Amino acid sequence: MRVVSLVPSLTEAVASSAPGALVGATDWCAHPADLDVTRIGGTKNPDVDRIVALAPDLVIANEEENREPDLTALRAAGVEVLVTEVRDVPQAFRELARVLAACGAPSRPAWLVAAQEAWAALPSPVGARRTAVVPIWRRPWMVLGRDTFAGDVLARLGVDHLYAEHPERYPRIPLDALRAAGPDLVVLPDEPYRFTADDGPEAFPGLPCALVSGRHLTWYGPSLAEAPKALGEALRAAHR
Repeated sequence: MRVVSLVPSLTEAVASSAPGALVGATDWCAHPADLDVTRIGGTKNPDVDRIVALAPDLVIANEEENREPDLTALRAAGVEVLVTEVRDVPQAFRELARVLAACGAPSRPAWLVAAQEAWAALPSPVGARRTAVVPIWRRPWMVLGRDTFAGDVLARLGVDHLYAEHPERYPRIPLDALRAAGPDLVVLPDEPYRFTADDGPEAFPGLPCALVSGRHLTWYGPSLAEAPKALGEALRAAHR
């Protein structure tokens, strides 16, 4: 089996579960750190000719991270493309099982079992639920909207983001509107925009800000096993 991955989290999942299957991955596929495969460009601008030249049996993609014209071009070149859709935690587990089976993984990997157990064992949040705005970009400001995996992750940890009913999945909201929304806290991931202690919190004076790992908030792969604990600690720290 020869696999090219166009999704960083799926790259990590396949590399951890079907060693040797991956022959290509995007420039953004940073996990595992020692991954040694052909790089085929970005998630939004993959080099289709380079992918085809790798003669993959399968290209794995995601309906949100990758562009349909690129996937159409790959199919037109005779390449099989598996496109995932991940909008919540249960769907992430279903899609991971589908991808790993398609990539020839011999069995359910230990990390997948551990991740499912970690989320199944997650206790109900204690006390009142909190509200948040969750920026994913600035200049312009963009936040989590409706029907997102990251939004479901936060909801399971007792945090409801205020734009969950917005008609767009990643709406652009002016900063003054984000402040006026009156959230209990602001959740700032380090990807896709790299928010840091010096870049992000200053825009929300007087509001608690939780700096969280984007890999734990938005990736579906081995990081799911540690995400409940890591994110829970970061969210609690914002209110100390």
